[in-house]
This record gives sequence, C-alpha cells and structure tokens, in this order.
Amino acid sequence: MRMFDLDNPDIDLFNMVDDELIRISGSELYVYKFMVDHNFDPLYGESRVKAIEQEGILVEGHYDPRAFEENLTEFGIEMTNDQLFTFNKSYIEAKLGRPLIAGDIIQPRFQDVYFDVYEVQQDGFEVYGVYHLIASARVLRDKPEILGHE
Repeated sequence: MRMFDLDNPDIDLFNMVDDELIRISGSELYVYKFMVDHNFDPLYGESRVKAIEQEGILVEGHYDPRAFEENLTEFGIEMTNDQLFTFNKSYIEAKLGRPLIAGDIIQPRFQDVYFDVYEVQQDGFEVYGVYHLIASARVLRDKPEILGHE
C-alpha cells in the first residue's frame, strides 16, 4: 500500500530526477501563452482572433529537431513538420503559472521557427503519477500576423 501513499518521498524524488533529465538533455524554448478571450465562435469551436502574449517565457524542454518536409501534393506544396515537445509537468506549470494548453506557441531559442501547440497529453508512471507533458505542435506559418514579429 506504500505505492499509493501520496506523501511518499519517492514521488518528489522521481519528479526531481525527471526534471533534471529534461534540463540536461533538452533545449531552451520560448513559450508564448495563448490568452483565452471571449471572442469565441461557437460554430467553429475556436476564437476568431488568436490572442497571444507578445513576450515569450524562457523554459527548458526536450524535442528532436527535424528537417522540414515540403511535399508536392495535388493541392500544391505542403509543409509537414509536426513536432513533439516534452516538458516536466510541475516545472512548466510553475514557469507559466498555468498548465501548457493547446493554442500556446513554442519557439526554440536557436531556431527562427514557431510551432503552434494543438494537443497536450500527460505521460507518467501508473503508480507515481504524471511527470511529463507531451505537446504536439505544427509549424506556424502566419507568425508575423499573430505575434507581431518580423
């Protein structure tokens, strides 16, 4: 029954080890927080204008950079580069002041490319709880219009 004890010090130990592993093997990333506004279109289930904070928050996370793929389809050239980002759950929530959500934008510090998060999943051990957040993101093509950067 000790495995299900929420005051078990092993839980904090696993969380610290997970956070350290992501920091050692990860990269610095800027997260631009999506601000939920009341300009919501119920028909399409999304906001008409995406409100993003202009200042990014520097966090540490892990991702595997890949080259962009530009495939020629019947509709023209299509850029496909979905990216997975892994964060320690307690670390990212402390840095952002809230959980990472769909709509947030991630920019690797040493790349001039922006990724729009479209799904966030929790990953962890069955016994000890959730330690990872895995964010699925796609390349953001209209970056200047949303973030106001050139």
